[in-house]
Amino acid sequence: MMDHTIWIAAAAGFLLTLLIGKFLVPELRKLKAGQEIRADGPRWHASKAGTPTMGGIMFIIGVGVTVFVLGWEGMLGGGFVHLYVYLFALCFGLIGFVDDYRKVRQHQNEGLTAWQKFVLQLLAAVVFLSLMRYEGLLTNRLYVPGLQVNITVNWILYLMFAAFVIVGTVNAVNLTDGIDGLACSVTFVVMVFFTAAAAMWRLTDLVLFPSALAGGLAAFFVYNHHPAKTFMGDTGSLFLGGAVAALAFAMDMPLILIPVGIVYIAETLSDIIQVTYFKATRGKRFFKMAPVHHHLERCGWSEVKIVAVFSAVTLVFSILAYLAIQGRH
Repeated sequence: MMDHTIWIAAAAGFLLTLLIGKFLVPELRKLKAGQEIRADGPRWHASKAGTPTMGGIMFIIGVGVTVFVLGWEGMLGGGFVHLYVYLFALCFGLIGFVDDYRKVRQHQNEGLTAWQKFVLQLLAAVVFLSLMRYEGLLTNRLYVPGLQVNITVNWILYLMFAAFVIVGTVNAVNLTDGIDGLACSVTFVVMVFFTAAAAMWRLTDLVLFPSALAGGLAAFFVYNHHPAKTFMGDTGSLFLGGAVAALAFAMDMPLILIPVGIVYIAETLSDIIQVTYFKATRGKRFFKMAPVHHHLERCGWSEVKIVAVFSAVTLVFSILAYLAIQGRH
């Protein structure tokens, strides 16, 4: 029965997203919802200016409809965890939408301030964690993949750790969305991992969302592969970050984000290293450009090659993560 749910959800997420995209992309063009390219960004990205942004709306709606329709029976029986995960990701998607909308209206690459984003993201994380704890869906045991051990952590410390991980993950996924198809394809692999993990542990309430999102991202790639017909924008990337973080905590294994999110981590670390090194050396750069996908572009890698390599790396680490969690339940 669960196998059928996975394939039906993935197919529904794919077809709905594909269909919505067929109407959404032309509408975004009509609304002149074009991406403004940062002045300090890669010069070769100038040709992308005007490409419709906020395309992430297509998989947000496609996945939402799938979750509500296919998960309705489970919700009537009291199984709301997949709905909580979706709504949490949606909160981040709405923050991204406000950011994208302000950029489009003001015709510049600056939307919400960093402080405004941080406060809104932290608030969303606190509400989600509080709800999960109230519903008994969150524990203060820190599961260590591979070692098959659980470390009990003080609740206050655990919640502080969880909020930090959630906000960090969301922004790391957002940072990865820098070239055509990258965040989309990497997160597709991550969603396949969460689907496989939920299926292995027979988590019927959790298998629906990641499988539907995997299908939605596969459809979005049709519009987002190089050269992209649309960008997901912060609307899509913050939604994806929220989805990744929420699933890790809903499955009670936040540390699994280290292997499956290896690309997100590498992107974030490269940005931190660049800024730190620049300040410490008073103007010198560690990378040719940060985050690391732009460094590789400067080294001559094509966008297609970067997407393929980063997705393959994510796949390898996701397989290792899957093997590491076997035997837990």
